[in-house]
Amino acid sequence: MLLNLHVKNLALIDEIEVDFQSGLNILTGETGAGKSIILGSVHLALGGRYSKDMIRKDADFGLVELLFSVDHPAIEKELEQFDIFPENHQILLSRKLMENRSISRINGETVNMATLRDVASLLIDIHGQHDHESLLHKKNHLTLLDNFAKDTVVDLKKLVADEYRIYKECEKNLSEARMDDSEKQRELSLLEYEIQEIEDAELQVGEDEELETQYRRMVNGRKISECVRDTYQYTGSSDGASDFLGRGVRSLSTISDLDERGKELYLQLSEVDSLLNDFNRELADYEDSFDFSEEDFQKTQERLNQLNYLKSKYGNEIDDILNYYDERCKRQNEIADYDAYIAKLNAELAESEKRLEKACTQLSKIRQKEAVVFTREIKQGLIDLHFLDVQFEMRFQTSGHYSANGIDETEFYISTNPGEELHPLGSTASGGELSRIMLAIKTVMAEKEDTPTLIFDEIDTGISGITAGKVANQMNLIAASHQVICITHLPQIAAMADAHFYISKDAVNRHTKTSIHLLDEAASIQELGRMIGGESITAAVLQSAKEMKKKQKNEE
Repeated sequence: MLLNLHVKNLALIDEIEVDFQSGLNILTGETGAGKSIILGSVHLALGGRYSKDMIRKDADFGLVELLFSVDHPAIEKELEQFDIFPENHQILLSRKLMENRSISRINGETVNMATLRDVASLLIDIHGQHDHESLLHKKNHLTLLDNFAKDTVVDLKKLVADEYRIYKECEKNLSEARMDDSEKQRELSLLEYEIQEIEDAELQVGEDEELETQYRRMVNGRKISECVRDTYQYTGSSDGASDFLGRGVRSLSTISDLDERGKELYLQLSEVDSLLNDFNRELADYEDSFDFSEEDFQKTQERLNQLNYLKSKYGNEIDDILNYYDERCKRQNEIADYDAYIAKLNAELAESEKRLEKACTQLSKIRQKEAVVFTREIKQGLIDLHFLDVQFEMRFQTSGHYSANGIDETEFYISTNPGEELHPLGSTASGGELSRIMLAIKTVMAEKEDTPTLIFDEIDTGISGITAGKVANQMNLIAASHQVICITHLPQIAAMADAHFYISKDAVNRHTKTSIHLLDEAASIQELGRMIGGESITAAVLQSAKEMKKKQKNEE
């Protein structure tokens, strides 16, 4: 869950720090006090877009830090895929915002924006003021169903995606293979030329490396030969080191039988003489190895030029050229027997489509089965949210084409009045109804999702009275298994708070600052009174606030 929020130098916020609690965290305050700024700060920390005017005036940077506790094995396993390991079961997400760039970190290590967003999605889910409008687009309905049924459909969805990829490849292969007689003849002519050119070269694997080594020796041969001859002059000629060393050996031999130490020195010098003689023989052989004709040099150069020319056309290495040759031969055989080749591609496409259709059908059946459960639970949630006589279902139709997501097109249908026919959700529900429908869906999804923290920004839009109390109960239900952070204008929801925070805006030294404070029981009742009665917080209003808080808590 989200343990701590730290914000510095953003909009009206100089610096604030909030310690959230488990259960239902409620944020209230006057309109314009900065509630949306605080939620916006969380968005920024999770990778949301920002502009330089978000940074507080006269500040060099803005900073948002979110400290999470992580004690869910499934989430920890997901985090391991990003090489992220909680320290003492905690993760710190931070984002430093500057004029032209931002720096994101997880546990102090810099990460890119994609990683920040992916990690954040495992830890927190934010429902903004207008997110319920996504229900207006039926393409989102199928996504909600798949998220609800993810454990059941995940393998089938992967199978469909894989089979669709193969199907599209088969389609592409067939499309690219279709050609008329003139096209076939042109390609065959090119193939024959390329194949013949490679065959004539009689390539041998490793030949180029051997030739390059030989060529370098030839190019450098004159300089090497000169150095070798000079060295031999010093070590092996009649007036070189070998001659003088031999004289020394013969001189010492006369005393080798007269003195033990003299004998040792004689033996050492004899060994040196032997080593030098061996060296001179190898040096002579080395010099002979550079004995080549101009014709040999010319042939080596021409062969290397031929190989490099083929590499420029067919591959960087001889292995690549030979692989290209095999592919060209295969292609030549395909075109030579073109009708059989096309028949083969058609058969592959038909077989691929058969497998894809089977996978799509299986996925659709599972989805329709899960949709019955999904909509039944949503309907119950809607009843709990004061939709007294509601009908809710998901209808399926075939899209008429394959996709990586199957063949299903789905849409929610709803009726909120007795005897009224069901109509598409997007064309029927009002703004307030959409908010409650989304809350019902979120309640159902909360039991399916591992995301430990849910944030709701003014989900109470367009509701009041008895319905507000129903929404409060639903929020409290979600908070029983998840940490919930909710910005609200409704006292019925605020009265349910396990932790009630008040957001205010004050002028300090001609600067406007937003601040946030955790309210105790008495202060929470006072704030509920303000929400109920506005500026006139009478004794009767406070009594109503106390009774509301007591009533809401008794309903938990």
